[in-house]
Amino acid sequence: VQLVESGGGLVQPGGSLTLSCAASGFTFSNYGMRWYRQTPGKERELVASIISPGGSTNYADSVKGRFIISRDNAKNTVYLQMNRLKPEDTAVYYCNARVLGGVWWGQGTQVTVSS
Repeated sequence: VQLVESGGGLVQPGGSLTLSCAASGFTFSNYGMRWYRQTPGKERELVASIISPGGSTNYADSVKGRFIISRDNAKNTVYLQMNRLKPEDTAVYYCNARVLGGVWWGQGTQVTVSS
């Protein structure tokens, strides 16, 4: 199993950014996917999740109405569209999958929201 995030960077408050996570090594369309984030000294926080099949989504209260999780099963990719970003959204964002009896993480991508 391999998860590779991309799309992080520096963005001004109020801006938008879209993260991608390319998955391989398992049948992507059979499994739910999650995005977490972590800041120094804090536990990793679940931000959003999406199931498959069906595509039902869930969000942390802190991002509800601003972030959108989606997936493209043909591309084995899950996305996190982040809108109206706030400084408190600054974190390392991780893609997560629970498959094949294990829990798998990507390497993370840094998102910094600052003027």
